[in-house]
Amino acid sequence: MSQFADVLLPLALPRRLTYKVPTSLRATLRVGMRVVVSLGPTKMYSALVARLHDEAPAGVGRLKEIVEAIDSEPLVAPEQIDFWQWVSGYYMCSEGEVMKAALPSGLRLESETRFVRAAKFDGQLNDEEAHILSLLPDKKRFCLKDLGKYTKNLANAHAVLRNLVSKGAVSVKEELQSAPALPSSPAAAAAGSATAAPNALSDEQARALGEIEKAFEKKNVCLLHGVTSSGKTEIYAHLIQKTLDAGQQVLYLLPEIALTTQIVDRMARLFGGRMGVYHSKFSDRDRTRLWTQLARSDEPQLIVGVRSALFLPFRRLGLIIVDEEHEPSYKQQSPAPRYHARDAAIVLAGRAGARVLLGSATPAVESYLNAQRGKYALVELTTRFAGLDLPDIEVVDIQEAWRKKQMKKSFSPRLIDEIKAALEAKEQVILFQNRRGYSPLLECRTCGWTPHCERCDVPLTFHKSEGRLVCHYCGASYPLPEACPCCGGGDIRDAGTGTEKIEEQVQVYFPEAKTLRMDLDSAKTRRQYERIIDDVASGRVDVLIGTQMVSKGLDFDRVHAVGIIDADRQLNQPDFRAYERAFQMMSQVAGRAGRKGRRGKVILQTRKADEPIIDQIVRNDYAAMCSDQLEERRLFDFPPFCRLIKVELRHKDEHVVGSAAEEMARLLRPTFGDRILGPDRPVVARVKRLCARNLLLKIAPELKAQDVRRVLFWARDTLAADPRWRSCEVIFDVDPMQ
Repeated sequence: MSQFADVLLPLALPRRLTYKVPTSLRATLRVGMRVVVSLGPTKMYSALVARLHDEAPAGVGRLKEIVEAIDSEPLVAPEQIDFWQWVSGYYMCSEGEVMKAALPSGLRLESETRFVRAAKFDGQLNDEEAHILSLLPDKKRFCLKDLGKYTKNLANAHAVLRNLVSKGAVSVKEELQSAPALPSSPAAAAAGSATAAPNALSDEQARALGEIEKAFEKKNVCLLHGVTSSGKTEIYAHLIQKTLDAGQQVLYLLPEIALTTQIVDRMARLFGGRMGVYHSKFSDRDRTRLWTQLARSDEPQLIVGVRSALFLPFRRLGLIIVDEEHEPSYKQQSPAPRYHARDAAIVLAGRAGARVLLGSATPAVESYLNAQRGKYALVELTTRFAGLDLPDIEVVDIQEAWRKKQMKKSFSPRLIDEIKAALEAKEQVILFQNRRGYSPLLECRTCGWTPHCERCDVPLTFHKSEGRLVCHYCGASYPLPEACPCCGGGDIRDAGTGTEKIEEQVQVYFPEAKTLRMDLDSAKTRRQYERIIDDVASGRVDVLIGTQMVSKGLDFDRVHAVGIIDADRQLNQPDFRAYERAFQMMSQVAGRAGRKGRRGKVILQTRKADEPIIDQIVRNDYAAMCSDQLEERRLFDFPPFCRLIKVELRHKDEHVVGSAAEEMARLLRPTFGDRILGPDRPVVARVKRLCARNLLLKIAPELKAQDVRRVLFWARDTLAADPRWRSCEVIFDVDPMQ
């Protein structure tokens, strides 16, 4: 019987904490169970038992005892805890931060977590639960640390509270602040238990499926490179069916659940009640229920989810599908752990003995290189389903069109003609402009003043529909200025073009067309997005105007023409991945055209018609793009020929963060030498009143991750020990995407 327990708390602590196991729990406590522990004089947390042992920690005085056990059996498997430890080590954060990201808030009750009794509850409770509920305050929020006060320290009160939360009699504060109500449970989106068989495969799809299955006999990872509309989803469905029939579970990862409604609905029709959906837009109660169900049984067998679904407690994981594996949204930006779901999925599958299928029409160059080198298997689909042709992409030099005064606002004559032809044929049009709002800035034509956010170092975007100026970094909004505050002039005009302005221009030139926008303003919730999808699919929309949202997971029968309004915006990003992402985004949005019926038409407007990347997009020559980008990155030593770690420092004082960044660079140079770039001011150097400086480390392949981690943590701790920089925040971002 173990006497000590090393536990994880959902906090950024540098190590696990050790507690004594009370005599009453020594026979029953197991790794993966949650327990209540005290931290400091007043704080109470639910911690996770990570290790049980009989080794008294050296140099530690009197240890605190575990207060009580919450679970009667493990909620997290030891293999999951090992995976969390890998995520913590590779992405340079604490295990507690990984735990906080992994568990739904209802399963990681913290001292500060607030609860409230449900306004109305008609469910069934046992006598103990009903008694505890009657003691809790009505219409008043209370904390975990207050529980003893209300329950008079009754035994098992924390475990009962957990049951009350799972049954809906008590709500967690996070749930009260969540998005509008969604289906009553994640599995409810799976259309009950009714199922249909996957469609028969074409000869080309059947060939690809056979090659994938053969590849999995030798390699754990396979890259499926299939052009848009080649039928990759149907291949996924057959692989899922075979995996489920073999008694194993499947994780189907999507870059963003809200942007892939059609795929979720399709999987639900095929797999019904065997499918669950896991996403932050579902209530915490639903996510907690799904987690607990998976931990206690083998159901549901198929999980469709975003990156956080990686942390679910799978018991018999056999296959992970990473759809649109190139998508940047697979990378967690903030808070820690800043992990990449595609890369973490490969590690998870390796530990579980599962296989990974990466799918994309435009793979990340790192994935394609791994396939070329033989690390991954490679299967290609080069033709569209049912013999359809890829869309015809026509490049229009708008610089020349502007010079000849042929442009009508944002539209070239060729784009006008294609929109008109599509509308006359009762077909639909998609217009792509990757910038929301009406205009990216306002400008005084007298003195050049432009309004900026008071909290962030960025110009404010004009949103005409709201009559406001909005910061796209912190969300703050401001009234429109009546006059210039610098010169008093009244000639303030907008500059640049967003989706709102494009929609307005379409309504001017095509007044009979029914238009709709799809961006973060018009599709803030999952329900709004689904309504837009339904309107387009049913033919109630003629012209859909949108940002990158229109390129992801959409399959509309009647879209004939696609207009890329401003290709240059994608090419001018200050990022070594700019051309790769431009190719991916424009190829994906072009792929929305002509998915049924006659060949689609794409008008690509640019001022850089002679750029090689434009010709590669026109010819859909992914191999040439990839070759060019790899050669350039090899020359300048960028991934995949090295690893990048971004070190970001933040502080409210510009001078403090600047001097701290210089000191951090000085501490690191003896180890990394000239492989340190910076410190530099980022493009946006102040967000939410915090000033920032960045260092970029190019890590040579031969350096071990644990050695790099040790040096970085030493430098961070050395910096924190100096009173001048103690309050400066230091963030490590491994494999940054921007």
